[in-house]
Amino acid sequence: MPEVRTLVGLSEGAIHERIREKKFPSPIKLGRASGWIEEEIQAWIDAQIKATRGDH
Repeated sequence: MPEVRTLVGLSEGAIHERIREKKFPSPIKLGRASGWIEEEIQAWIDAQIKATRGDH
């Protein structure tokens, strides 16, 4: 979570809210812990850039 928070610039609460709203990639279970697939986070970041900057 700390690395994801740093990458996306959102609080843990904001990330969890977006996950519930299906607006952010869901974590995967890794035993007792959870983690994210790096490519999915990067795709989300890329989509946010495209949404704010258009097709430029």
